[in-house]
Amino acid sequence: MAFEELKKKQSVMWGTGPYERLPEHYAPLLEHLATAVAPHPGERVLDVATGTGALATRLARTGAEVAGIDLAPALIETAKRLAKEDNLSIDFEVGDAENLPYADGAFDVVVSNVGAIFAPDHKAVAKELARVTRPGGRLGLGNWSPEGGVVDMFKVMAKYMPPPPAGAGSAFTWGNREYVEEMLGDTFELSFETGDAPQTGSSGEEVWELFSTVYGPTRTLAANLEPERREQLHRDFADFFEGYRTAEGIHQPRPYLIVFGTRR
Repeated sequence: MAFEELKKKQSVMWGTGPYERLPEHYAPLLEHLATAVAPHPGERVLDVATGTGALATRLARTGAEVAGIDLAPALIETAKRLAKEDNLSIDFEVGDAENLPYADGAFDVVVSNVGAIFAPDHKAVAKELARVTRPGGRLGLGNWSPEGGVVDMFKVMAKYMPPPPAGAGSAFTWGNREYVEEMLGDTFELSFETGDAPQTGSSGEEVWELFSTVYGPTRTLAANLEPERREQLHRDFADFFEGYRTAEGIHQPRPYLIVFGTRR
């Protein structure tokens, strides 16, 4: 029940801002993952926790038959609108990465880019990713590293957040190779690649404005704090990114792990 309540909150939280502005800030990860899975025309592709469809649209341009699913209705509505504007046919729907509404082996390629990692029940996600991938099909995941980058930004916010429900998995453990092997190694032959999608900006204040406006977790957290606590979060967040100031502005390394798998 605790997980179900958390997911209800997540379904609203992730859709509170214009998230479609954010993927350009992790474009290297998107491009790396899209290249790694390289769907062929006519292949059936599922993008789990698709957000506003940044990865799904890239894959649809290859001629693949793409579906995208996300827990947040507002994100799915935006994804549909953007796909229509791009004249792309993508089957977007609202749904849960822990309980996918598709038949066993329905897809040739299953992907998720820093999306499914935020579902609380990791074993359920791993089971569903394997279930809907056909034997011989391909899996591609883009996961933030547990060793710096986005995880450090979340540590700044964590001081102002309530603790997660007992047993909820951390999104960042998916960036650990040994953990991924434990979750998926029985059902997929796995390989890994790494990369960096740095966060840039003219100042820590600019990065705060971006995340507090666009990124659901930061926006929701800030909106629910009393004014004094909100301003303290604001200062801590901006100061954190100022710690990555270079001659050209803010440049925070954000390492990631690409997981590529072939279904056994």
